[in-house]
Amino acid sequence: MNTAKSSAKFPTVIAVAALMFCLAGGHASAGAMPDTENGRYALSPLADGVLRLDTRTGAVSTCNNSGAGWACYAVPDERAALDAEIGRLQADNEKMKAQLAEREPTVSGKIEEPLAKSDSLKKPEPKVAEGERKIEIPLPSDRDMDRMMSFLERAWRRLIDMANRVQKDVSGRI
Repeated sequence: MNTAKSSAKFPTVIAVAALMFCLAGGHASAGAMPDTENGRYALSPLADGVLRLDTRTGAVSTCNNSGAGWACYAVPDERAALDAEIGRLQADNEKMKAQLAEREPTVSGKIEEPLAKSDSLKKPEPKVAEGERKIEIPLPSDRDMDRMMSFLERAWRRLIDMANRVQKDVSGRI
């Protein structure tokens, strides 16, 4: 009888030991990862660790296992830096507005009439000779004439080449 009791206990002991081993193994693997504190943190795997999001504050951290244990480092918050810079610039802007308001409101030498606009891109008006009502039109320079003649010569050669190709195509078909 004694052996029957001990043989009945043996599978129970093995089952309890296996259950404890599984629980201990699960706890050991959970201990290897950063703590999620009952769902406060959302973890996303990275190539060299874990990205941790604090669901209460919105803070983001990168966590790495460096042999001595897990260590988490806060990711720089660009939003906070941008907000701080915007605040600084707004304060500077208000300060400059106040300094400008303290200065004299009138500027010496100011006139109320608008100045006439001069357009430097306008072409000069044709000259009228004195005593006559003739308009002088400037002639193209030699350089302009050479460019025009070169263009016309190239265009003429292309036209002749095209006519020769068409003639060859037509005579080749007959």
